[in-house]
Formats: sequence, C-alpha cells, structure tokens
Amino acid sequence: MTERERLMRRISTVDFAIVELHLYLDTHPDSNEMARKLEEYENKSRMLREEYETKFGPISPQDLQGNQWAWISNPWPWDNNERGE
Repeated sequence: MTERERLMRRISTVDFAIVELHLYLDTHPDSNEMARKLEEYENKSRMLREEYETKFGPISPQDLQGNQWAWISNPWPWDNNERGE
C-alpha cells in the first residue's frame, strides 16, 4: 500500500467515525463526552486532509485552491494493477 493510499484510508476511517458520532449525538444530544470526541475527530480529519492535499493535491473538486483540474491528476483507478500500484 502506498503512502497516498494509507493516508486516504486514515481519512476514510476518521470520517466514518465522525458520521457515527453524529448519529450517536442525534439520539444522545446531552452527551458532552461524545461532543468533545466529535470535535477531536473533526480536527483530526481536517489535519489529515490538509496533509493529503499538501502531498498529493485536492481530494475532490470542492477542495480546489488553484488549478481547477488538479483533482483529476493521475493515477486513475484503471492505471493501477491488482495491488493498486
């Protein structure tokens, strides 16, 4: 697994936790502990996304800072072999 893939997996994992914490807080709105945990994970997601974008460019078209076509840069999924290389 490449560094790019590892970083994207970490972002996906943290973002999944954020969704789950939002769902939990929908049914437990008074849970201050989970609200703090949500804030922690949102900060972590923001930091990981910044790291990713610094190293590899924007994750999606909404993340553009300059070149509007940078998000479509290589490699495309079909350019990789079975192991993702």
